[in-house]
Amino acid sequence: MDFGVTAGAIEDVGYLAFAENLGYTFAWAPDSQLLMSNPFPLLALAAQQTRRIRLGTGLAIPALRQAPVLANAIATINKLAPGRTFLGIGAGNTAVRTLGQKPMGVARMKDYVQVVQGLLAGEEVAYTADGVTHLVRFQNSQLGHADAPIPIHLGGLGPMAQALAGEIGDGLVTSLPRGGTPPSVLANLAKGAARSGRSLDRFEVVALCNLVLLEPGETLESERVIADCGSAIMANVHYLVDLHRDTGAEPPAYVLPIWEEYLAFHATRDAERAHQQLHQSHYVYLDRDEARFITPEIIRNFCIAGQPEEVTEQLKALEAAGITGVNFIYPNKARYRITEDFARKVIAKY
Repeated sequence: MDFGVTAGAIEDVGYLAFAENLGYTFAWAPDSQLLMSNPFPLLALAAQQTRRIRLGTGLAIPALRQAPVLANAIATINKLAPGRTFLGIGAGNTAVRTLGQKPMGVARMKDYVQVVQGLLAGEEVAYTADGVTHLVRFQNSQLGHADAPIPIHLGGLGPMAQALAGEIGDGLVTSLPRGGTPPSVLANLAKGAARSGRSLDRFEVVALCNLVLLEPGETLESERVIADCGSAIMANVHYLVDLHRDTGAEPPAYVLPIWEEYLAFHATRDAERAHQQLHQSHYVYLDRDEARFITPEIIRNFCIAGQPEEVTEQLKALEAAGITGVNFIYPNKARYRITEDFARKVIAKY
């Protein structure tokens, strides 16, 4: 099992070196222009201040830049951290929702990713912009943009996106429980792999999870527990609210205990700014107006939770089910403490 961390602000580069020293093996820089720093300067600094930890986007959003621009950006990072750079690409939720837009569909995503893949492989590819298609390639060979392979991990919460990752990606980034169960995820990946006749033997399946590491005698009603996991849980709820609004999708069972009450709360917001307010605390802090939704039942439904030994057993079960890596995003104020606690109490003994 690989263990990862996430850093979204440029001044957090030291946090990535801290995590590397504790034994974490990969790090994500998220791509959300109204909430986070630009991921590529952050990755460039991290490449200079770390030596072993793998670095990449988690996840780069196609709607924010043209495919050749993304290929150039990650290839530049790969020059600074050769052999430990990867590229995560996802349709986008928060990054585009905060603009009042919708995520990219699977068909467009496939076209976009294949352009990036082709350019990074040193190929000439057909690139379409504004309805006009031209053949393009990296023209300055001295830059060495295609010198070293860069794995591409595709984000996928639904069956179609997961199948696309199996069809053309080097890995999948999903989220638990939002992305389904490990068996359903692997089944979707296998369907996609069958379309292209490829093997998934070296394929990575990485899950963004929520974590609660209890102290001896502590319960899920602890104020510390609620503060530590609340922002991550609510980020999941915010995604489900968007999905319900756009598609009418019925809420999953794990959110039902708070669903109607949360929708009623969300309806009280300023209609013109609801898309901002829904995501403003995204993985950074627990909105005090939303704290009442973080109940013990909801924590159990959304999180890997328990004493260190219990958390270890839950992680081993995920690994046995086919998950190869997990990433946790901690609230800013508690980040260093939780990162070190998990490393010393779980990773070191795993």
